Amino acid sequence: MNDMRNPDRLDLFYDEVKRIHKQYFPDWRFGQLMANFIEWFSIQVGLDIFYQEEDSMLKYLQRYADIYGIRRKA
Repeated sequence: MNDMRNPDRLDLFYDEVKRIHKQYFPDWRFGQLMANFIEWFSIQVGLDIFYQEEDSMLKYLQRYADIYGIRRKA
């Protein structure tokens, strides 16, 4: 029995991460975005990022972008 998640889910996930990065944080390096987001997630959300599914991560990343990102048209 194969319990592996469908790897195709990652395409949509990374496309959305890329969209958020380009729209809200275009001047930030990827490491800068992830380090800042992970620190915010740890403090504000209070969950362990290790166990979050992609859909949950996108929800929180969008919330972070709405709070701290610039409003740039895609």
